[in-house]
Amino acid sequence: MDWNTVDYYAIALSLKVAVTATLVALPLGLLAAYLLVFVPFRGKLALELLINLPLTLPPVVVGYGLLLILGRHSWVGALLQSAGIKILFTWKAAVIASVVVGFPLLVRSIRLSMESLDRRMLQTAHMLGARPLDALFSVILPLSLRGVLAGAALLFARSLGEFGATIIVAGNIPGVTQTIPLAIYDYASTPRGDSSAFFLCGVSLLFSLIVLAGHEWLTRWLIKQGKI
Repeated sequence: MDWNTVDYYAIALSLKVAVTATLVALPLGLLAAYLLVFVPFRGKLALELLINLPLTLPPVVVGYGLLLILGRHSWVGALLQSAGIKILFTWKAAVIASVVVGFPLLVRSIRLSMESLDRRMLQTAHMLGARPLDALFSVILPLSLRGVLAGAALLFARSLGEFGATIIVAGNIPGVTQTIPLAIYDYASTPRGDSSAFFLCGVSLLFSLIVLAGHEWLTRWLIKQGKI
C-alpha cells in the first residue's frame, strides 16, 4: 500500500468517523441538554459533571478509561464479546472516542441556546394544550436550532482532530484505523515524511475552513428564511 493510498484512506476514514460521531451524538446531546435545562430531578449536578468530565481530562486518560470499559475483562466487553461484536481497534472505537471527547461541546452549545429561550413561549404552548413532547418539537427545538448547528459543527471538527483517545482504543493501523491526526503523527516521526505530513495538515486545515464556512452560511441562510 503506497503512501497515497494510505493518506486517502485516512482522509476518508476521518470523514466517516466525524459524520458517524455527529449523527450518533446529536440525539443524545439534545436529550442531555433538555434534561439539564427543563427537567428537575435529583442527580442533575452529577449528570452535568459526568458530561463535562472529558473537557478536563487528558484525551489519553479518556481513551484508557474507554479501553477498560470496552475491554474483555469488563462486563460491557464480555457482553459485546458474547454477542460477537468487536469494538476495540476498529473504526467504531474511533467513533466512540470522538463522541465521548466532543460530547461536552455539543451539549454546552445546545444547552446555552435552550436556556436563552423565552419561557413565556413555553408557558403559552402549555396553556394551549401542548404536551411536553409537542412543545419540544414545535417550540424548543426550532428556537434552539442555532445552538444545535453550532454544537454539531464543534463536535464534527473535534472528531476530525481527535488523537489521544483514538490512538488508545482504536490503535494506529494504516489502512484500518488510521485517521488524519494519527497519520500526521506517523509522518512527523518518520524520516522524509515531512511532505506527507504537510499534505495532511493542509487537508485538515481545508476541512476546518469548510466546516466553519458551512456553519456560518447555513446559519445566515436560516436567519434569512426566518427559521432561527
